[in-house]
Amino acid sequence: MNDHDRRDAFLDALWLERGVSENTLSAYRHDLSVWIGFLESRDERLLAPAANSVNVFVDGRRETYHARSVARLLSCLRRFYRWALGEGLIAHDPLAEIEPPNIRPGLPATLDERDVERLLAAPDVDSALGLRDRAMLELLYACGLRVSELVGLSVAAVNLRQGVVLVRGKGDKERLVPLGEEALSWLERYLRQGRGELMRDIRQPALFPGRADACMTRQTFWYRIKHYARLAAIDKPLSPHTLRHAFATHLLNHGANLRVVQLLLGHSDLSTTQIYTHVAQARLEALHAQHHPRG
Repeated sequence: MNDHDRRDAFLDALWLERGVSENTLSAYRHDLSVWIGFLESRDERLLAPAANSVNVFVDGRRETYHARSVARLLSCLRRFYRWALGEGLIAHDPLAEIEPPNIRPGLPATLDERDVERLLAAPDVDSALGLRDRAMLELLYACGLRVSELVGLSVAAVNLRQGVVLVRGKGDKERLVPLGEEALSWLERYLRQGRGELMRDIRQPALFPGRADACMTRQTFWYRIKHYARLAAIDKPLSPHTLRHAFATHLLNHGANLRVVQLLLGHSDLSTTQIYTHVAQARLEALHAQHHPRG
């Protein structure tokens, strides 16, 4: 078995045991391929790197890569060598003494509540396409969904009577998220007036169709968000997660419990959600500086 075969065996095991996303598997495949190429340039093998090879490799990446990319690279290598150790392919872990990079939590790009209102109001709801897009934006913001979760929704995932949506997140984990009155109202209107006009076959399961009655792609919806941001004259930096970040930040600004936000976002680890406390704290500090007489 060559090094690329061992890489693939590890990725197969990771998929079966941990249920990681396709994006994570793709990133790990790339990272391991780069590591294998580095080792080949030094006449070394994946299971027998020289004592200083890991340090040389990681230090070289620290000079040109973002700290988060280096952290992901190290996470990938650690998982691979722990798997190899568990499989009896190596006798010791070559990353045991490698320190992870120090990463300060970054503040995600978000929108204030007035920006969100303008963005949500941008679609022309007199058309079926505009009604679809308004319902998608409302649902994205009301539920804090990832774009991939939103575009992958089926009609059966929505329970209008109970006002909840069943979301399939990373690792195929499911969670129930409340819709909220405004999102529920727009979704009901879209299902009554818009979806049938966009579907050639109403029996197809896609809640928000793109072409040929299939689910819309993430790329297409991201293009639609940028289009509506221009119409709403929003010139702040946007990302596919902008409304998800706004959802979490606004909940915390209005007093929501961090663990509730964690459950709604579908984060498996509370530490992932805690970044939003930094956003909320930044907002509080700005308000204090603006309004307090000694701010």
